[in-house]
Parts: sequence; C-alpha cells; structure tokens
Amino acid sequence: MTRRWRLSSATTAAALGVAALLACFASIPLTILTRQTSFADSSSTATFLIFGLAFAAIGVVVARREPRNPIGWLLLGASLAMTLGTVGPQYGYLDYTMHHGRLPLGPVAVLLSQAWVYSFMMLPLIILLFPDGRAGSLWRWPLRAYLGAIVVYVAGTINVAIVALTLRRPIDSGGNLVGSSHPRGSATWFGPVQGAITVFFAVFCIAAVLGQIRSFRNARGERREQLKWLGVGGASAIVALLTTIIWTGAPAFVGNVVLPVTLTALPASIGIGILKYRLYEIDRLVSRTFAYAILTGLLVGTFIGLIALTTNILALSDRVGVAASTLAAAALFNPLRKRIQHLVDRRFNRARYDADATVAAFSARLRDAVEIDAIRAELLDTIYRAVEPTHASVWIKPIRRA
Repeated sequence: MTRRWRLSSATTAAALGVAALLACFASIPLTILTRQTSFADSSSTATFLIFGLAFAAIGVVVARREPRNPIGWLLLGASLAMTLGTVGPQYGYLDYTMHHGRLPLGPVAVLLSQAWVYSFMMLPLIILLFPDGRAGSLWRWPLRAYLGAIVVYVAGTINVAIVALTLRRPIDSGGNLVGSSHPRGSATWFGPVQGAITVFFAVFCIAAVLGQIRSFRNARGERREQLKWLGVGGASAIVALLTTIIWTGAPAFVGNVVLPVTLTALPASIGIGILKYRLYEIDRLVSRTFAYAILTGLLVGTFIGLIALTTNILALSDRVGVAASTLAAAALFNPLRKRIQHLVDRRFNRARYDADATVAAFSARLRDAVEIDAIRAELLDTIYRAVEPTHASVWIKPIRRA
C-alpha cells in the first residue's frame, strides 16, 4: 500500500508532465527533418500536440491536487499516448526511410506509432469516472469488458507493428504504420477484431455520456455544477470524435484541426469541475455561447439574404447592396441580441432570468407607488425574494430644507 501511494505522488505527476512536454518539443525538429511541410501534415502535428499539452497541463494540476483521483492520471496517460503516438511515426520514418535503420530506438518508435489511438480510448473512462473517480455498481462488468477490449486493442497494434518491423520501411510517407488498416501475417486476426472494438468503443462512449446525464438529473448542489462543466467539454469532445469515426469521407480539416482543438475543451472543463473553481459561472458561459451563436447565424443569414435581395431583385450595384446589407445587419444587432439573450437565459441561465423578472416586476410596481413607506416595504420584499438575506434594512437620507 505504501508503494502504491508513493507512485501516486506529486513528483510522479510532474515527471509525466515533463515527459509529455519533451515529446511535444521533440516533434518540432522531427517535423522539419522529415520534410513534412504540407498543410495537412503540419497542421495535424501542431493541433494534436496542442491536444497533448492541454491534457498534460490539466493532468499535472489534478494529479498533484487530487492524487487519489484516477482522472488526473488518465489525463496524463492520454497526453503521453497522444504525444508519443505523434512523435513515434515521425522518428520511425526518419530512421527507416531516411537513415536506413541506423538510428537508435527505431523499433521502439515503430511500436509506439499507434499510441495516439490509446488516448482516445481513455476519454470515455475520464467522462465516466468524473468527478470523484468512482463508477456505480452497475458499471462494474461493462467497465471490465471495456478495459479488456483496450488490452486486446493494444496487443493487436503491437502485433501489427512487429509485423511491420520485418519490412524495409515500416512507416509509409504519410506517417502511417504499414498494415494498420489491413493487418497482414501473424496480425491478420486483428482486422475483424479492430472493427468490433471500434463499434464497442462508440457504444461505450454513448453509454458513458448517458450515464452522466442520468447522474445530472439526480444531482444537487455542487455536484450538479461539476456535471454542468463536464457536459460542456464532454459533449463537444464526444460529438467531434464520433463525427470523425462515422463520417469517413470528411475533409482532412475536420480530423486534423477541428477534432484536436475541440478535444481541448474536455480537460479544461474537467479541471475546473474537479478543482471547483468558480463553478457558478457555467450558466453564464453556456447562455452567452448559445446566444451569440444564434445571433451570429441570424445576422449572417440576414446579411446574405439582403445582398441577394438588393443585387438580384432590386437590381442595385454590388457595392450599394453590400453597404445596405451591412447597415441593416448593424441596426438589427442590438435588438436581436437582447431578445435572444432573454430567451436563452430563460432556458439556460434561470438565475439571471428570475432576477431580471423580479427587478422588472418591482419597477412596474414602483411606477404607481407614491408613499415612501410603501416603496420601502416593496423594496425590502423584492430583496428578500431575490437574494434571501438574513437581514436587510433601508436607510433614507432626510432632505434638508433651507
């Protein structure tokens, strides 16, 4: 038991974070040396390293503050898997293609070339175990089955890498392990198993999200605020991940840029939720995000529609049509913003909506009040209903008469 807690220490967390950081920096010269100068390759490397850095930073903080919570260590593991899985294929390509296998640790780099997949497989575990690192008794056997699937998947990818090491160039020009899509030789068994595990992974992701939704409906107080943060980051991460799995014909920009950038929202929201930092602002954040997203869509649609109307139907010049559309969109900005914010607050930021409604009702009653005692009583009643203080009083400054 003593050895276990010694391993789960602040020093271990810092060491893992430094290892992930060094792996990120190592990718920069490797990218240059392997001449990966196309937009797809450079953007993919940069954005996936951003993913690794975000998970490492939050993982170190959580693991140091909450060493008994496995989520911090899972975040660090996901970061290391992503960074090593990015650096491994680069180094393997540099060794076997450009230096003909003369560099040290070339086989190790090839064996780690599929490690980036392991980081994705840790995401549903992080979501399921949030925030205290424990799952309910109903998850005992599904969790064991998922962990077993991970072990099988890791064994399969290592088998594919061992087969690839028998080739002259185990890493192709695109940075992919040869045979990873269509295993050959002794790794042929991994082909159908890989597809089955991928389906199981998608189902487990959905089940983890649904389980946390069920927990959110029954949660109260601080735990409910924690789950709100998880919902913001986890929903964006899972949607982006499942989109890349299902939409096989998606443009490279979706997988190389949108996916890793979106996934950084997950560690950030988890870190805030576990460390309980200003949880109350989540309602404000969600309401503002929805409000401005809806407002942007309406203004863009109005702008484009007015341009089509003025240039095609009214036969105005392009410059006049664009100017008129810009002025119309600018004039609509503030009224639309207020109306949309009111509707969104009513659904997502109920505390502010109730406060605004209370103030509006008090203002309406104040217009008809003429006696100072009635105004004072009405003001105190409004304050009690809005913020529920233990004590409240009103001091009215007397008017000095000349």
